[in-house]
Amino acid sequence: MAGIRSVALPSPRRPDLSAREVSEGRHGDRTRLWYENVLGWPTVPGVPPRLVVGVRFDVLDVPAEAGRAALERLGGAAEGFPVAVQGDRMRLLIAAGGADELPGLLEWLDWGGLDLDLRALGEGRLMDAPAPWDAGAGPDAPRGHPAAGRPGDGRPDSPQGAAVWLRPPEPGREAEASLPTLSAMDTRSPRGVGDGPPDLVRLISTVATQIHRVRLRRSGAGAAAQGVGQPLAFS
Repeated sequence: MAGIRSVALPSPRRPDLSAREVSEGRHGDRTRLWYENVLGWPTVPGVPPRLVVGVRFDVLDVPAEAGRAALERLGGAAEGFPVAVQGDRMRLLIAAGGADELPGLLEWLDWGGLDLDLRALGEGRLMDAPAPWDAGAGPDAPRGHPAAGRPGDGRPDSPQGAAVWLRPPEPGREAEASLPTLSAMDTRSPRGVGDGPPDLVRLISTVATQIHRVRLRRSGAGAAAQGVGQPLAFS
């Protein structure tokens, strides 16, 4: 009986990474280092890397159009806390634990009966990490060094649809101290009265109002385009 000849199988090969994948991976590593070393925010690896929500901050996830209108409406009361955008969504960073307060606050503010496009992300959730540095700012610079310092609103080569900072967190200061919180009313900061973090109740009330206004405006425009409620035209 002829011996059975074994066929040698080739060793498994790791797929070759494209230059784009290598670049994205490198940028992702730098992003994670920046958040962890400069801000002390926990991250999860990936492309893009993600920030762990519910540890140092929670997130209000709102339509970008309504979010921008709310920030304009609040004016100086809304300055200081980080805000990111991704596509047509805006993410307002609030104090950790604030996500749990959203349902009760909406009920208290008489918004509980409406299906608002307003979500709160809390413990156990993740958000895409915006690229945090300007050109020339390296994530390996020591804390407090000028080169470690200036997050921008995304790299010029950020892929379409990537999260970017509209208002970035500021290195060299405790970002959490700027976040909207329930205990923010009449807050005093070292710089004076009313210069502390904005009040979470006022923020949610303003955001909910602007979401509702945008919805009404769009529904009214849609009805007008279809001739709904318009008088009949006779020739």
